[in-house]
Amino acid sequence: MSEHRRKPPQPQGGGRAAARRGQTGSSSGRRAAPRGETASPSDSYDSGGEERPFGSRAEARRASQRSTGGGRRRTAGGAGPGGRGGGRGGPGGPTGPGRGRGRGGVPPKKRIVDYPRAGRYGAARWVPSWKLVTGLFIGFFGSMMAVAGVAYALVGLPDVAKTAKAQNNVYYWADGSRMVATGGETNRQIIDYSRIPEAMRYAVISAENKTFETDRGVDPMGIGRALFNMAKGGQTQGGSTITQQYVKNAMLEDQSQTISRKFKELFVSIKVGAKVDKDDIMAGYLNSAYYGRGAYGIQAAAQTYFDTDANDLDASQCAFLASVLKGATYYDPAGAESIDPAATPAANSARAEQRWSWILDEMVKDGHLEQAERAKYTEFPKLQSPRSNAQLSGQIGYLVDLAKAYIVNNSDKTGITEKQLREGGYEIHTTFDKKKVDQLEKAVKKVYKENIKPKDRPKTDKHVQFGGASVDPDTGAIKAIYGGEDATKHFTNNADQTGAQVGSTFKPFVLAAAMKWGVRDPDLEPTQAQDERKKASPKSIYSGKNKLKIENYDGTIWKDKDEGEWLQRNDGDESYNPPTFRIDLREAMRVSSNSAYVQLGMDVGLDKVRESAMDAGIKETSLASASVPSFSIGTSDPSAIRMAGAYATFAASGKQNEPYSVDEITDKDGTVFQHKNVATTKQAFSTAVADNVTDVLKTVVDEGTGTAAKLTGRPVAGKTGTTDGNKSAWFVGYTPQLSTAVSMYRLDDDETNKKREFLEMFGTGGQEKIHGASFPAEIWHDYMEQALKGTKVEQFPTPEEIGEVVDDVPTPTPSPTPTETKEEEEEETEEPSPTPTKSEPSSPAPTTSETCGAFFGCEDDGGTDNGGTENGGADGGVSPSPTSSEEEGGNSRGNGNGGLFQGSTG
Repeated sequence: MSEHRRKPPQPQGGGRAAARRGQTGSSSGRRAAPRGETASPSDSYDSGGEERPFGSRAEARRASQRSTGGGRRRTAGGAGPGGRGGGRGGPGGPTGPGRGRGRGGVPPKKRIVDYPRAGRYGAARWVPSWKLVTGLFIGFFGSMMAVAGVAYALVGLPDVAKTAKAQNNVYYWADGSRMVATGGETNRQIIDYSRIPEAMRYAVISAENKTFETDRGVDPMGIGRALFNMAKGGQTQGGSTITQQYVKNAMLEDQSQTISRKFKELFVSIKVGAKVDKDDIMAGYLNSAYYGRGAYGIQAAAQTYFDTDANDLDASQCAFLASVLKGATYYDPAGAESIDPAATPAANSARAEQRWSWILDEMVKDGHLEQAERAKYTEFPKLQSPRSNAQLSGQIGYLVDLAKAYIVNNSDKTGITEKQLREGGYEIHTTFDKKKVDQLEKAVKKVYKENIKPKDRPKTDKHVQFGGASVDPDTGAIKAIYGGEDATKHFTNNADQTGAQVGSTFKPFVLAAAMKWGVRDPDLEPTQAQDERKKASPKSIYSGKNKLKIENYDGTIWKDKDEGEWLQRNDGDESYNPPTFRIDLREAMRVSSNSAYVQLGMDVGLDKVRESAMDAGIKETSLASASVPSFSIGTSDPSAIRMAGAYATFAASGKQNEPYSVDEITDKDGTVFQHKNVATTKQAFSTAVADNVTDVLKTVVDEGTGTAAKLTGRPVAGKTGTTDGNKSAWFVGYTPQLSTAVSMYRLDDDETNKKREFLEMFGTGGQEKIHGASFPAEIWHDYMEQALKGTKVEQFPTPEEIGEVVDDVPTPTPSPTPTETKEEEEEETEEPSPTPTKSEPSSPAPTTSETCGAFFGCEDDGGTDNGGTENGGADGGVSPSPTSSEEEGGNSRGNGNGGLFQGSTG
């Protein structure tokens, strides 16, 4: 080989790479020379077998990591075992090339999972390779498929014959005796697919699952949404296909809203979709579904709602039954207010009718119903009575509904949901006293039979209804109710839901507010007046003048939106104590003067009056708008239960106990719930306030409008109430042991009628006008005489002095002029004169209260008598707002009146 082609001799230090590292290391100046070496750059090329220094610390570490024999300890022969003893395959030994990048070493041991990754440094070590990712992906889904396969194999197909295994719930009276066993009957009869009308099948398909005939039985998107919502703690959702709903119905033993149950339901649905014929799935679903009113399955539903067999149902009836499958609570026209206050008969009827019509239209759209056939169904189908169970007749049905509502509406305390209660198996011990329930019913029936003649006086006596409730002041336990004529005929519980305004029975809350917070000072700024108040006493003076101009607390006249002055009227247009009209609050309560208590409410502040009523136990949802003066005289419509409970707060010297109807619940495993564990008592009013209210109300019964309620040898405190237009009348009263409220009104008992209105009671029962002092007080008296018979006579506490005398009607200052003196003397004689005495020109014009009121009984003509005040209510009747009080306060509302569905009542 020629000279010029010969390669130059290579340095003996492990090859070119080692030479380059040696040069780099020597020029960097950053590396300290190995022990025993100089810092000369030429040392790195020494072939005398001395150890070459590394190029840098990092390179030293890498060299150490790559060497399997250790880079720091060399063998006796000079080369590390399999390490850095030679260059590119060069020999080791004492004369070897030194620290070359040897490749003759033992390779590193391989790992099954190369993570963190070998041969990578820094962050790269933690980035998984595509092989690792792919392997994990395949492994995960392989495991999931294996689990799914096992789960699919383990789940069984549902048996429709085992569905709807509801048990009875047994209800007990307060004394432990059995009341009734109900609520869990299995009202179900399985029928063959051929007996289910084609219209029913297609109604359900059009309404719930249009792809039923072609789908696989599950909706992956729906399941995904349900699982996602549960995972994030949101509202749970069920399966959306008919197959999934059938499976859900069949899994009554486990209705928990959990991820595991949803997965189980999913696998069962997949298996059903793969192995069960569509006809069998449809039959299973329609035979197991709950249609409301205790009916499980299409046959029971057909008999319950239409008194016919399933195979005789027409398309219109089928569309209705498909509607209630969406939820009988909200689509049964009879209503389900014990479950939700929004489920009123009127609201449910509207929902059901809308969905019924929509389903028929969808059936036409889907090709399942001819348009000509659809055109026949213009009227909603006629339904049967919702109650036909003889066990629930009379008052029993109302009592059971009340107990059910308490359990469900307090499920956070009882631990029992509506669905669990429907499935049954509970023993429910109520607070109801059987004797008192019977006595209250007898007292109502006696008055009705003796006075109400709907056949003889249909225009005045038809649609008369009563409601009543008794509450124990010490505990809040509901002892008795009167819900209506018969729970199987009249379905609204009149003790719990009425919408009837309470009239003057609301006045004690105004008095309590005046003694608790006091009246505002008209000489102070509004903000300061709220804080600096003068607490009133029953001796405080207000005006009893009829057509009184109502003032704001600062003295300005209260006006309506049309700038008309508010003139408050009294019952019978009577003015009290002319010519000054001064009347104290005790006397004003005794005679039920509207003007005095309306003005008192304005001075205290209607917000405080509202708060006082709520403190006593009235539910906020039953209170009318507190924006007009008449709020103080009862435009609100609490239930009889709530009124009895609120007055019980005064009977208990200010201690408020929430009315309740269930003491204890047990099941096969033992005690589930005890009310005593959740009972709370709050001091709503001081004993001084409550006992003074009681003392004033005692005057009403002793010598006022409530004398008809006097009991033999027992003290009674109470108040009468009659509303504007004579549309309702109340008496609410109490002894230390028992508080009872009785209401009377006229209202069409067809709960499905959307236009029901309260009717006037002029002439009802042969009386010119119905007052709280008439039939309601008579019923109250007859019932309480029997209910308290044999019990110890207890006296009310003697009230302590409270507040100070607020004088809202200053005595007129006599005029120094002879003419004015003469006029005053003439007025004091109270002798009528054909013409009023004219004032001298120099004399100031006399006020209406000094002249017209004294001589002729006429009233102030200085303001407009507007806002419906011409219809002043009897017995302190309610004057509606001059704006639109029926819209604000609700003159004929049938719901939201503070019954069970607004809280924990009964």
